[in-house]
Amino acid sequence: MPAERAERAERAERVERAVRAGHARHAGHLSSLGGPVSPSRSALRPLGPDEIRITGGFWGERQELNASTILGHCESWMERIGWIANFDHAADGSIVGRHAGIEFVDSEIYKLLEAMAWELGRRSDAALERRYQALVARVAAAQEDDGYLHTSFGRHGQPARYTNLEWGHELYCFGHLIQAAVARLRTGHDDRLVGVARRLADHVYREFGPHGRDAVCGHPEIEPALAEFARATGEPRYLELARLFVERRGRGMLRTTIQHGHEYFLDDMPVREASVLRGHAVRALYLASGALDVAVETGDAQLASAVRRQWANTVHRRTYITGGMGSHHQDEAFGDDYELPPDRAYSETCAGIGSVMLSWRLLLETGESRYADLIERTLLNNVLASPREDGRAFYYANTLHQRTAGTAPDDDALSQRAESSMRAPWFEVSCCPTNVARTLASVGLYFATATADAVQLHQYGDYEVRTELEAGTLGVRVASGYPFEGRVAVTVDEAPDAEVGLALRVPGWAAGAASVRVNDEAPLPVPGSLPASGRASTALVRRRFAAGDRITLELPMAARITTPDPRVDAVRGTVAIERGPLVLAMESTDLPGGRSVNGLSVDIAAGIETTPSGARVRLGRGLPPVGEEWPYGAPASATAGRAGTRAQVDEVDLIPYFHWANRGPSTMRVWLPVDAR
Repeated sequence: MPAERAERAERAERVERAVRAGHARHAGHLSSLGGPVSPSRSALRPLGPDEIRITGGFWGERQELNASTILGHCESWMERIGWIANFDHAADGSIVGRHAGIEFVDSEIYKLLEAMAWELGRRSDAALERRYQALVARVAAAQEDDGYLHTSFGRHGQPARYTNLEWGHELYCFGHLIQAAVARLRTGHDDRLVGVARRLADHVYREFGPHGRDAVCGHPEIEPALAEFARATGEPRYLELARLFVERRGRGMLRTTIQHGHEYFLDDMPVREASVLRGHAVRALYLASGALDVAVETGDAQLASAVRRQWANTVHRRTYITGGMGSHHQDEAFGDDYELPPDRAYSETCAGIGSVMLSWRLLLETGESRYADLIERTLLNNVLASPREDGRAFYYANTLHQRTAGTAPDDDALSQRAESSMRAPWFEVSCCPTNVARTLASVGLYFATATADAVQLHQYGDYEVRTELEAGTLGVRVASGYPFEGRVAVTVDEAPDAEVGLALRVPGWAAGAASVRVNDEAPLPVPGSLPASGRASTALVRRRFAAGDRITLELPMAARITTPDPRVDAVRGTVAIERGPLVLAMESTDLPGGRSVNGLSVDIAAGIETTPSGARVRLGRGLPPVGEEWPYGAPASATAGRAGTRAQVDEVDLIPYFHWANRGPSTMRVWLPVDAR
């Protein structure tokens, strides 16, 4: 017992030192307010909304859509169906029998608040500020005297607090409220929402801290929220609680069902012992994010190594070409290694966002460009597939092969999860629209980082960076038609009178074919760009920059053929077409006469034509018939005389996958059968 007490005391002291060190570090960068993640120690320093700003272009259009439409869409739907009113009823004592939605709808209001906070940090908006403050007031009114805040539990006539940790999502909801408060702090406001979060976090510490309940939540989320709140407030107890939740996971404490075992909850083995992400995909990615936060802040090298190992094995074996994760519909879970069926891809939008969260943390910790590569792939090809182009409907799951055209949903009706059909305006479980909203509001904060003597550009578009290095201020403007155009132009606006560095990520898909040039000088070598290596690299330019200097990165944007690992049985023998960072898709809308994509093949030998936003391929003879009553037959070589006839149209345009299903009901596929000759 004395040894255990000494170990606990030493651990608590280590946590407190880590949090204080983080505050000391940030004090040295007073101009930086910080982004969604702000570790006290890392290879790269994240930039805050006062240091980086999207100015237009592809991502600017999406941020404008988010601000003008998606935020209001989410707010109006949650007002209309009573989710926001739950807080009013909880505050006045009339909630029993009147609660709208499932147990964890509180979290959607909190994600909306986070999105509002990031948007207000991006630019001033008096009307949005009033909406934000009014919503915070309604949430705050429902908080109980001891800090507890949930509209589904704890009142007379409701289930008691913490009696359903498996499915009640209380701590999960708390995590999203705390993350909204972090966004407010990181954008320069210590306001009422932050006060609510502090009282709630203190309550959770009393209930689940070292002298409280030995338990975890069925859905991880509180872990990264508490770690980030500790970083933002300087309160070491929050980090210690995050550490406790991570360490408790894997002891089989949560009650299981026939369909949902311990693996589903990530409660089957300790985090540091797992070799790959498994179970419910969103849960797994949120837990891994929190585990890495704890590992970084406490200097736990073993835990950090475990998370890196899990990321690597998951990306290598359990990730779709779009960056999507999760191949099981029933339990929203990862499948076995190489179990990646395109027509049954779940690839939940929230899992994509969780993947971005985890990859960003790993990028900051290690400085390795491969994590930025996955962020790019996932944002452009998985997350952006969710919102309809008008911002008023969303995908929950993201299939890679739509076999039937589906039906257009009623834009005024509540939907289920719209799995592999048309986007829907709102779901009974509507975690994805608000997750998209908070991601788009803060997406620019994932684009660049800094070190003591350099700035690193990880994502491309139109944006500005101005940050303090040890030698002075470095300010640059990035301009690009990315992701459709391959030229990225970086103009230096301000530079210190000293040698500093500017690093540009060269995506793995561009390996061996990218070039970097400063002003009109000869192209610079791009280290690590080996042909067909598929590995991301970094082009580092170091010099004494002057205002007006221009660094140009040229990336190859010709459409290219991608083949799957043969162990992915479901797509063996097919190909995908990619163009730059975009995965392309064949959609029946581009075929004449209402034809389906299901019976078509492509003639790769005829070549691929690159188009302004996609590619054009020549169609093959189609899939050969086998029989009218039995779908099996002799090998193709023995049935050459019965080969299918050439399609009614010789060529078809492929579009960016994220844009599919914006022109009405259609069939679609990413992996294309190859014409057999």
